[in-house]
Amino acid sequence: MSTRAKRFAACLALCVYAAAFSAPAGAADPGYTLRGEFEQGGAVFGHTDPAAVVSFGGRQLSLTPAGAFIFGFDRDAGPDAELSVTLPGAAATVQHLSVRKRDWSIQRINGLPPTLVNPPDETAQRIAAEAAQIAAAHQRDTPIDDFTGRFDWPARGRVSGVFGSQRILNGTAKQPHYGVDVAVPVGTPVHAPAGGIVALAEPDLYFTGGTIIVDHGHGLSSVVVHLSKLLVKPGDRVRRGQPIALSGMTGRATGPHVHWGVYWFDAHLDAQRLLAPRPVAE
Repeated sequence: MSTRAKRFAACLALCVYAAAFSAPAGAADPGYTLRGEFEQGGAVFGHTDPAAVVSFGGRQLSLTPAGAFIFGFDRDAGPDAELSVTLPGAAATVQHLSVRKRDWSIQRINGLPPTLVNPPDETAQRIAAEAAQIAAAHQRDTPIDDFTGRFDWPARGRVSGVFGSQRILNGTAKQPHYGVDVAVPVGTPVHAPAGGIVALAEPDLYFTGGTIIVDHGHGLSSVVVHLSKLLVKPGDRVRRGQPIALSGMTGRATGPHVHWGVYWFDAHLDAQRLLAPRPVAE
């Protein structure tokens, strides 16, 4: 397919995407449309005039040339949020959003070695440096529009851990689980959940072992961890479904699996919510 044909196809796809964001019959057109889930861990996909100024929670959002944008609610988001849209030549429209609270499961894991519950003191500097490295990768705001496309599982298998669950290790409450775990044998191919640019590829981080972060554009990113082998490097352009690694149990893993997490900047989102058809947000 020629470059011109590819651009036409991309434009057509975005037009269809925009058309799906229709206002309810009889409702006043606010100049923008939203699709997604107004709940903790939910992502919301929007569309408006490409020249509009859109802000969510005080952050100005980047828009694609077709006017698409995205924002998300953290796992621990409060009950209220605010979206502001200013169309060219018009006053700002402010929408107050109600965020549904979710109930989280409790996951208890006992019999772990003490070092898997509380890291040794001598690892503190390494852990802090790696956390800063990961945080920087999640702050990227690149203009690519892969976030508007389809998302797939990075691997297929039994779901052994879900987003948001509170982990209690050897009786000690730890941070919530910020991804979905798929139990697969070591060496299973791991695929890019969606297209994007590899923002980070590290073979041996303390907590997550082999780690890859794929930037899908406009603040949305996927992280897959506990990998045994990396097949990509930072800066690589990847397509949805492309093999990017082999699974493993590196880092602080208790068994072989793939952990897939999704972030909107520093907000933890529920990856599984991106797999089902996106309902229109109320």
